[in-house]
Formats: sequence, C-alpha cells, structure tokens
Amino acid sequence: MIQGKTLDAWLASHPLIRELQALRETTWFNPAIAPVATALADVGLDAGDVAQASARLQRFAPYIAKVFPQTAAAGGIIESPLVVVDKLRQRLLEEAGLSSGGSLWLKLDSELPISGSIKARGGIHEVFKHAEDLALQAGLVRIGDDYSVLDSEEARRFFGQYKVAVGSTGNLGLSIGIMSAKLGFQATVHMSSDARQWKKDRLRASGVTVIEYDSDYSVAVEQGRKQAESDPMCYFVDDENSPHLFLGYAVAAERLARQFEQAGVAVDAEHPLFVYLPCGVGGGPGGVAFGLKLVFGDAVHCVFAEPTHSPCMLLGVYTGLHEQISVQELGIDNITAADGLAVGRPSGFVGKAMQRLIDGYYTVDDDTLFRLLAMLNELETLRLEPSALAGVPGMLRVLRDGTYLQRIGASAARLERATHLVWATGGSMVPEPVFAAYLEQGRSLL
Repeated sequence: MIQGKTLDAWLASHPLIRELQALRETTWFNPAIAPVATALADVGLDAGDVAQASARLQRFAPYIAKVFPQTAAAGGIIESPLVVVDKLRQRLLEEAGLSSGGSLWLKLDSELPISGSIKARGGIHEVFKHAEDLALQAGLVRIGDDYSVLDSEEARRFFGQYKVAVGSTGNLGLSIGIMSAKLGFQATVHMSSDARQWKKDRLRASGVTVIEYDSDYSVAVEQGRKQAESDPMCYFVDDENSPHLFLGYAVAAERLARQFEQAGVAVDAEHPLFVYLPCGVGGGPGGVAFGLKLVFGDAVHCVFAEPTHSPCMLLGVYTGLHEQISVQELGIDNITAADGLAVGRPSGFVGKAMQRLIDGYYTVDDDTLFRLLAMLNELETLRLEPSALAGVPGMLRVLRDGTYLQRIGASAARLERATHLVWATGGSMVPEPVFAAYLEQGRSLL
C-alpha cells in the first residue's frame, strides 16, 4: 500500500513511474514551475542567508590558506574553474542529429580543493558554522579576527572535546571528515555499502573514524543521527535537512556569475542559461539551484539528473510524496556505479522547497555515464567520476523536448544564444588505477 492505495491503483494515476520501474532513461519537465517572484518564498531562506554563508567562508579563508597551502594562491577561497567544452558539444549534437542549440560549459567542481567535489562548499561551510559558533562562545575568536589563529594546539585541544558525525555515500563524508579532523574535532563518517574503498581509505588517513554498513545511504544517515542524539558533544551534519549545507552550496552562484562576466557570457531573458545538476539526496543541487535563482532569476533553468537505478528526487516531486516514498518501494534497487547519487529516498526539505523552481528531472543509465566519461576524456582530456557525468545528457534532453521549450518561451533564436552548463560534481581525487578502470569500461562502450 502507498498512501492508502494499492500499488496498481496508484501507478494508474502516475504513468511515468512505469518507465522508472523498467529502468528506462526518462525525462520529465515539471508543468508546475513558477516564476522566481512567486516560488522563492517556498524555500524559507533568502539572499541575506546566502550572504551570511559567503561572509563566513571569507572569514575562514585565512585559516584555509594556512592549513591547505594549495589554496593560498586563491586566498583560501574554495572555488572551481569554468571551462567551455566545444568538442564535446559538437560530438553530442552530431550523435543526436541536432543543430547547434547554444554553447556548452563545464563547472569543474571536480577540481575543488580539499575534497575534490561539489560537497566541498556545503560540507566545509557547515563544519565552519559549527566551529565558529563554538569558538565565539568560548572566546577563541571574535568576528573580525584573523581566523588563522584557529590553526593552533589550543584550538585543536578545544575542538577535540567535540564530535562531528555524518552519513554519506562518499563525497560529503570526505568534505566533512577532512575539515573536521583538520580543525581537531573527533570526526566519524557513517558510510553506505556503495561508498568507494579509496574514499574510506582517504578518510582514515586523515584521522577520521569510518563506520561501514552493508546497507544503503539512508541507513548510514539514520545510524549517524542516532549516534549524535545519544551524545550531547556530537554534532550531526544532516544531508537530508540541513539549511547550512544548502546555503554553503548556494554561494557557488555568485561566484559563477563573476566567472561568466569575465568570460563575456550574458545571462538574461534573451540569453537563457540551462544548468544540469547531478542529484543524490538533493542538498547539493538544490542549494546550487537556489543560489542560481537568486542571482539569475527566471533566466536560469535548472534540471536535475539521476541514475536510472536511483531516481529518488524525480519520484518524490512527480508523485508529490517527497521523502514519504523511496525507489525501493517500487522495486528499484538503488544500485548504481554513480555512488554519489545512490540514494533511494529524497530530501523532503529540498523537494518541497525547490519543487516550483526546478524545471525538470531525467534519469541516465550507468553505461551512458561510463561512455560519456571516456568521451569527455578523449575529447577534452578531463577526468570525472561516473556520478559527475550525469549532467552531460541534459542539453540533448532539453533540445529534444518541444513542449517544454514552448512552455518557457525558448524560441530557436533564443536557443542559439543559450548557455548550457553541466555541473561536474567530482572526480579529481579518484586514484589513477580506479580511473583507468572507469576509462577502460567507457571505451568499450564508445
């Protein structure tokens, strides 16, 4: 039974679900999207909240520059490159039999310092929020101080009284674990069965306790939450419901706007921006999309991408059930090579907050991810992990859907002036032998 109905009766009113159950690559553009002026109120956060997160990351920049010397040249600001991928664009359009529909760019969060994924922004911001609250209360720092003073034995001893825990499929665990341990916290990451061994090894080498489970992401999160609830000294980073993670991710938008400005890329009603965001539980892509809507308004169109075996956010928004339904209830196994996206139940916070702001959702097969991984490496010499390729098919899904394009007023002329942006969420830290295996598998599918 689902929401008081038999499964067959429920599926009769939600026909797209049969496509998901069959593990077919599926696309759905949400007819309920609304203008920013109306829909931003759903979120319960605003530009002022994002500004506070941005200011906090700036306050910690001297500390970051000191303890992670690779960030010193950027002044301790954790940011990623923006690159045009025209060879990839041409290949995709040729294979699809489509003419040009604008330019194609990659936002290389795979290159973010410290933890090498989109999670570096949100995860590190939440750790900083907790550390700053404790340090201000204890008088270790004051607002306006040089926070590099927190790189001291005194500060590490202070933070060492406290614990930080998180449940993760891998990338969030890396960002939370590495930064928490660096500050001196006792850090524990509860890892689901799909997490890669090298990510566990990296955490342990950084002084983080890793607890492994034979179950999926939801169980890892549940166990992490239980640990924190039973220990008043333990702070739990809740990937499913955290506004601090969400706001840390949102800071990316203002930085992207500056990068586009420097590159001479216009974003407005006549130059629409389409952004394709790989989605697991929803916090990372939801936060980025929120920030993008604040900066670019109705000129930006955000689309979430999920594996065919883990379409939790599409399922939650399409049915309106959000976190009350999981893919497993429909017989979908939640087993995918895209480990960062292997989530069976979506964030109710993100689904409800962003349901009128996200234009669409689509699913992508694992073989497609590996094929695109090899194609991108061949054409652009870039290295991404499988999860990070989920956004690449987005441009074709948009250009092929005439009904959606008509609904948003995307004429042929506007599409020629459009910018398509794939958010490449991770990959630079993948060990060489692991990436070589990915590449071999992808090449066999080209």
